[in-house]
Amino acid sequence: MLISHKRLTSLFVNAYRQIVRGRRSVPVIEVEFYPYTELRHTIRERSKHVYVRISDIFYDAPLEVHRALAYIMVAILFKKRASEEYNRIYREYTRLPRIRRARSRVRRRRGYKVILTAQGHYYNLETMFERLNRRYFGGSIKKPALTWSKRNTISSLGNHDPEHNAITISRVLDSASVPCWFVEYILYHEMLHIKHPPRFINGRYRYHTKDFEADERRFLHYKEAIRWYDRFIKRQTTSRRRAA
Repeated sequence: MLISHKRLTSLFVNAYRQIVRGRRSVPVIEVEFYPYTELRHTIRERSKHVYVRISDIFYDAPLEVHRALAYIMVAILFKKRASEEYNRIYREYTRLPRIRRARSRVRRRRGYKVILTAQGHYYNLETMFERLNRRYFGGSIKKPALTWSKRNTISSLGNHDPEHNAITISRVLDSASVPCWFVEYILYHEMLHIKHPPRFINGRYRYHTKDFEADERRFLHYKEAIRWYDRFIKRQTTSRRRAA
């Protein structure tokens, strides 16, 4: 049963009253579903009005999920933390397979992926992909869009985006100081995400399953890559702190 607009608004009013506990009057709260490109929700307060936008993926969410979301969002407005019970209800709902499928559909239909180039200054991702595909996958991996990232990120050296069928490798690795086999290891890791999609196990998604990890250890320079990764991140972090 779909929640009415009146009922949805009342959940936010009740959450507001509980969180402020009489310290201030409840403002006018306006709630609407919004077609975001991701599963996201926003809340802001302006001129004694509170404006709430909820992802339309939640349009048919159960009442208890909407109640949990209302308390979480109002808590965020006041820089507080909602109860663990409300956070649990929200997390479990977002992990449901049908919600994940809805998120994927929304990203494909409304979102976009920035694809720059597979040819870097030092390394060509398409050449690497073909070589890795032949050696480790018997050519079975269908080539996705391959691109270097726009920025030199170190928080994520590689990313596989299944919704847009793309693999992005951080441009920070396109350097003469980075061994070719290390770039290949990062790309190989992302290719494994294509071979081993996430599995729903005990109420949550597992991205690095035992089969995934077993295949990862097959990489020729696996041990060297793990050691090099730790040193590389440490050097990059230290260098950026000094620059700041």
